[in-house]
Amino acid sequence: MDRKAVSFLALGLLVGSLLTAAALIPAIRAARVGSGEGKLVLKLGHALAPTHAVHIAMEFMGKRLTELSGGTVELQVFAGAQLGTEPETIEQLQRGALAMVKTSAAAMEGFVPDMAVYSMPYLFRDDEHYWNVLLGDVGKEILRAGESQGVHGICYYDSGSRSFYTLSKPILRPEDVREMKLRVLPSKTAHEMITTLGGGPTPIPFGELYTALQQGMIDGAENNPPSLFTSRHYEVAKHYSLDEHTRVPDVVIFSKTIWDGLSPQVQGWINQAAADSVVFQRKLWQEQTEESLREVEKAGVKIYHPDKAAFAAAMAPMYHGIEGTRVGELARRIREVK
Repeated sequence: MDRKAVSFLALGLLVGSLLTAAALIPAIRAARVGSGEGKLVLKLGHALAPTHAVHIAMEFMGKRLTELSGGTVELQVFAGAQLGTEPETIEQLQRGALAMVKTSAAAMEGFVPDMAVYSMPYLFRDDEHYWNVLLGDVGKEILRAGESQGVHGICYYDSGSRSFYTLSKPILRPEDVREMKLRVLPSKTAHEMITTLGGGPTPIPFGELYTALQQGMIDGAENNPPSLFTSRHYEVAKHYSLDEHTRVPDVVIFSKTIWDGLSPQVQGWINQAAADSVVFQRKLWQEQTEESLREVEKAGVKIYHPDKAAFAAAMAPMYHGIEGTRVGELARRIREVK
């Protein structure tokens, strides 16, 4: 081998070593925190507006983490997809390039298949049933199901019930969805829900949705009241039908690479700060939901209350389709929770 080839080989090995070392730095620094060696800064990315209840709750989590750690651990929260779209930030997290992500459980389906159950329509009976599931054995099992994919679940946040908002006409009956192009979450189950109703599911990043609605690229979308309000989608979508077809929780996840490098003490601080923020967020969410409905109505949005039983009946084929599957088993267990 000539000198030139040897030089290129040596350079390649050096670059590879440096990249590997750089990737391990967060975990190495994380392991030191709690033993008096430096301060750990954790970055958390998400796509919502900074006025959203979920963002405010994560800022609260950061304050609690600073208090519990005596200032040795800092949580920096980046709103508005500053660090990337949900799929992009999840991939960063899996590589250990980003510590934390807040995402929808629906966006997690491609990484953690068990999360698909949360996108099944009309799965939860009421608010009490919803939280009994999330905080109980089934919810914890699903939250931890991503460990093999490099994802460590931390907590769930209330993301309310998702309903349809549209541009030119309201959705009052299941058949009204036929031939409509509706933006959905990046979820196979969410796609199936719209196709079951005869519509055209259209995946669009949340940050690009306002423009898509404004330009008439789609006929509408579906989301909870605070998201409709804080995103300002109500400025162009003037029909909001509260069919409340799904109640998909938000999830805060942690890079398993980085999590495994933390001391048990730091892990305990993070878990406690997250649990405290869930209590805070649940109360704030209820307040923001009620306020958001008032505000969008004041802004000229017409709110409808369609017959949910008709929509639930139209979704029956989806439940037949998951019989005998893992998601079907989870759906059965969820419905059995008191």
